[in-house]
Amino acid sequence: MGLKDLFSSGNREIKRIRPRVDKIEALRPQMMEMSQELMMARTEEFKDMVQNRGESLDAILPEAFAMVREATRRTLGTEHYPVQLMGGIVLHQGRIAEMKTGEGKTQTCLLPSYLNALEGKGVHIVTVNDYLAKRDAEWMGQVHSYLGLTVGVVLNGMSTEERQAAYNSDITYITNNELGFDYLRDNMVVRKEQQVQRELHYAIVDEVDSVLIDEARTPLIISGQSSKSTKLYELCDILARQLTKGEATELSKMDAIMGQGIEETGDYVVNEKEKVVNLTAEGVSKVEQFFKIENLADPQNLEIQHNIILALRAHALMHRDQQYVVQNDEVLIVDEFTGRIMPGRRYSDGLHQAIEAKEHVNVKRESKTLATITFQNFFNKYRKKAGMTGTAKTEEGEFQNIYSMDVVEIPTNVP
Repeated sequence: MGLKDLFSSGNREIKRIRPRVDKIEALRPQMMEMSQELMMARTEEFKDMVQNRGESLDAILPEAFAMVREATRRTLGTEHYPVQLMGGIVLHQGRIAEMKTGEGKTQTCLLPSYLNALEGKGVHIVTVNDYLAKRDAEWMGQVHSYLGLTVGVVLNGMSTEERQAAYNSDITYITNNELGFDYLRDNMVVRKEQQVQRELHYAIVDEVDSVLIDEARTPLIISGQSSKSTKLYELCDILARQLTKGEATELSKMDAIMGQGIEETGDYVVNEKEKVVNLTAEGVSKVEQFFKIENLADPQNLEIQHNIILALRAHALMHRDQQYVVQNDEVLIVDEFTGRIMPGRRYSDGLHQAIEAKEHVNVKRESKTLATITFQNFFNKYRKKAGMTGTAKTEEGEFQNIYSMDVVEIPTNVP
């Protein structure tokens, strides 16, 4: 099996695209004659053809690509190579173009983003950080502006108005994080005019393997303060200090069969191995007296039940300078494997608050998740998406299964 056969599937795709590339290149002399005014007018004509006269994007692709190629030569001083034209066609088809580093992925984007922006529904070019989004919008954006399209960029810290303006541009440069969080926030607003995004029409994702595969299941989460009061944690802590730890005798199998009850002493028993705390009958009645309630097992007393167990766990199982440390009026978790302090991490389900009450530091309110989505689910909401990367062939199976996108290897410009 020769090298030729090895790349045959990619080869077939390239062979299929080749005639269109020749067609684009053949239009070069004609494009060099066109003035900028004519090009801008042609952009408006294209929009009309696509939006009002039912013309397909594929039909105008050769001319549109040739025009972008000429505009790039004039504004940036570099002309698209045939392999970049191939990459552009693959991206327009909603596939992944695997292009080696240094083959000009950023410039390749200009072609399909111009063509798809003609539909008037917006195109998102997704990069991995703010710096790249800003740089590409300013640098590559010159080409689109030259042809009469508007270019926007969404950066961290922008206001709602600035975001709306950027999303209403023909082409928007943005990071995957900003895009995902704007989508979540849009789903939480009360009035439609507070939303910033339009429909999710067409996205071109740079470093597509890192965004759609490595980070695919990372959930984006917007959380808010829970309305639960912190008072209960403090009350349960006061009570926990008054309860005494007891012992439970292990039952033999024979005792269990004979229906012998477990003998428990004290108000609560701790199973260190299972990390579980249980109240004894004596403990239950003390909790009922303390909170002046009839029956702790009643459904309406669930919260008290949950919180007293949390307070007992905080005292019996969570030890200062082992599982956590207290610094600057804050309880910080210690990683049990590395012994490192993990700032910003909190125990869930109220355990962190119970430890805060135990250590007499400020008890912070629990936060609750208001909205969440993974990148995988988010990007699957686009009508069409494409991607570029230096290495995608290895993950081709995943791209096909999760996103129904195949990978096309684009040859290098110089062998």
